[in-house]
Amino acid sequence: MKVLVAGATGLAGSAIAKAFKAEGHDVVSANRTTVDLLNFDASRRFLRSIKPNLVIDAAAKVGGIGDNNSKPVEFLSDNLRIQNNLMQASFEADVEKFVFLGSSCIYPRDCSQPIKEEYLMTGPLESSNSAYAVAKIAGIEMINSYRKEFGLNWISVMPTNLYGPGDNFNLETSHVLPALIRKFIEAESSRADIVSIWGTGSPLREFMHVNDLATAVIVAVEKYDSALHLNIGTGQELSILNLANKIAELTGYKGKIVLDPTKPDGTPRKVLDVTRISALGWRPTITLENGLASTIDWYKQAVARGEVRL
Repeated sequence: MKVLVAGATGLAGSAIAKAFKAEGHDVVSANRTTVDLLNFDASRRFLRSIKPNLVIDAAAKVGGIGDNNSKPVEFLSDNLRIQNNLMQASFEADVEKFVFLGSSCIYPRDCSQPIKEEYLMTGPLESSNSAYAVAKIAGIEMINSYRKEFGLNWISVMPTNLYGPGDNFNLETSHVLPALIRKFIEAESSRADIVSIWGTGSPLREFMHVNDLATAVIVAVEKYDSALHLNIGTGQELSILNLANKIAELTGYKGKIVLDPTKPDGTPRKVLDVTRISALGWRPTITLENGLASTIDWYKQAVARGEVRL
């Protein structure tokens, strides 16, 4: 099967492309250097030239709380254009299967826990990343519109918070986990006495290694065909402060952790109900402790080689 992975140099896309190659598929990797997905004509030409059987949309403008909060126009408009262009170009190229990757931020801020797929649009969104969330919700609706109008076997999957090799470690734009890894490694190296982390440390989050996402996408492609989007996560949670303590221990940092409550916490709690994907036979295999340790090792080596996004 010929598989096009859009966003193949990103955290999710690179892991998905590698996993499909390992399964023996003919994988075409797309990124900003191969096609401008913000341009529909370029997207259409690219899809017509590739003629894939499967398209996996892992392309998006992403960032942490601060980046989302400061650039809502870009997060909404860019992501709408990317996903709409890719879907329409795929439709015109007669793509059989399309997988749209969303985000767990689509769910209401004060959602019942664990979060079932049916809880979408049952309450207000978290304001700090609502623009990004609305774009992803629109993507789900567009997938379902193609299914309804044209009878296509296209699906949406909603991963929880991801981490792993190839993540964005820029402190201005990254998510919380890679930001903490960088902060603690640099603090340990410089023998700093204090590391400050955003917010109260109390929000509860779920983190999944990106390689587990990749295997879940393979299972979804093979076994899932529904208009209802599919949660992908571990079903396990911990507080941001506990996450910080784990990373501090793994990096050897011995100093003090200081909370900065003037910075936003975001959604107070977010853990996905993974009953549906578990019923398909999928389970995550990488524990948080092992995943953090391997990601920290990867980061140190990538920094030494000058290959990490800072």
